[in-house]
Amino acid sequence: MRRLRIRSSGKAFNILKSKSSILQEDHDKAFGPAIELNESYIKETFKNCYDLEYRRIKAHQHLQWIVVYIDSLIDKPMLEEHVLKPLLRRSAEDDIPAIAEELADQWISIGTTACSGRISDVVLNLLQGHAAILSAGSSSVITVAVPGVAKRSLEEPSSEPVIRGSKEGFIEQLPTNLGLVRARLKTSKLKTESITLGELSHTQIVMTYLEGIAEDKVIEQVRSRLRSIRIDGVLDSGYVEEFIEDQPYSPFPQVHSTERPDVVAAELLEGKVAILVDTSPYVLIVPMTFWTGLQASEDYYIRWPIATFIRWIRFLFIHFAVFAPALYVAITTFHQEMIPTNLVLSIAGSREAVPFPAMIEALMMEIVFEALLEAGVRMPKQIGPTIGIVGGLVIGQAAVQAGLISAPVVIIVSITGISAFTTPRFSLRNGIRLLRFPMLFMAGTLGLYGIVLGFLGIMLHVTSLRSFGKLYFAPVTPIGLAAFKDVFVRIPIRLKYRLKSTSNQEGEK
Repeated sequence: MRRLRIRSSGKAFNILKSKSSILQEDHDKAFGPAIELNESYIKETFKNCYDLEYRRIKAHQHLQWIVVYIDSLIDKPMLEEHVLKPLLRRSAEDDIPAIAEELADQWISIGTTACSGRISDVVLNLLQGHAAILSAGSSSVITVAVPGVAKRSLEEPSSEPVIRGSKEGFIEQLPTNLGLVRARLKTSKLKTESITLGELSHTQIVMTYLEGIAEDKVIEQVRSRLRSIRIDGVLDSGYVEEFIEDQPYSPFPQVHSTERPDVVAAELLEGKVAILVDTSPYVLIVPMTFWTGLQASEDYYIRWPIATFIRWIRFLFIHFAVFAPALYVAITTFHQEMIPTNLVLSIAGSREAVPFPAMIEALMMEIVFEALLEAGVRMPKQIGPTIGIVGGLVIGQAAVQAGLISAPVVIIVSITGISAFTTPRFSLRNGIRLLRFPMLFMAGTLGLYGIVLGFLGIMLHVTSLRSFGKLYFAPVTPIGLAAFKDVFVRIPIRLKYRLKSTSNQEGEK
């Protein structure tokens, strides 16, 4: 065996590949008229697969049909009602069809059927929850869609909770997710294109957009990037996200992911393209801008003055999340003259017993805070929040009393943690949380000059980013006055979505 390196979209993956290409479904042989031989082909392909079932049906004392299916992927009641019962009833009749197409048209009562003469097509259908019907004397095999994989009920997304708005969230089944989107956009302009990715997983990907609203350039870019992906398996939409984003090494997400169908519908109305991945409850939306990450779906369900005020709160606290620890370290270490005298004396008194510099002190508390967040997420839901709150209070109070850290650092780190969680989008929130660590090092070494340099570096990076040809910081750079109406101020809905008047519609007709 030899090691090959497969590249796609600038990423390399190592796989083991033998001369016989065992990692691929390489069964291009065709079926023949002998039913026993066709059965042996399938048995050889699914060798050592205990959940593959065979049902043999005789007609006039001869083997006439063999129904093959994977027990763990099909709906047994549906298979029995629409496939097995019709075959058993007709097996005693004289008018047994000579060709498979006639059998599918006249006897099978399920709408989704197909006929194929190649082993590779039948194998793929079996793995997607189909049942295959082998007929004696026919080289065509009928495949009937009877999927029956268990699925969870529709629930409110845990990562994007709202007070007012839809409580439905996507689940792991692609047809259900697509139906949730179509339920909100009942128009034939909603186009869907299917792509299969993964040499072994054969994961179905659906790209959807509104024709006439989404730009053709963006649609073509999304289509070409998806088709260029080469990977063994796609287990979640995060795999696809890393392949299609413009700058994979940036802390800022260039692909928006959401669990909410109403968010997808709203973004499609704005000309975006959505990517639905089977087995994943997260839908990808492109292109994404920085300001999209600061907007919540609930902004459009409450009155616009309140939504505007909440947006300003987010803009304010996102700066706290990045710069608050850095400013504290820079001012207390290099620029004490900027602090009022009483405050300087208070901070100096609280730091008198602390043996560490301000940067080390703040860095330790930030790391402990991140560890508590991670522990709260990974622990069981019943004790996770309790451990996070109690752990933070106990550790913080004990550390202050022991003289390891000062009380102002505990306050700063707490404000910083709360500020990061005002960002409504999970992916952007993670990038913001990551940025405060390099800013902390810049402030600890260069003071306010380091903070200014770090801020300029962040701005240069953000303004140079692109997402599928669109500038990441638009419409602020370049300035677009028309698009400014929905960045800092949430404008009324009647101004955001302008409808054509009846007279204009009649004139167009």
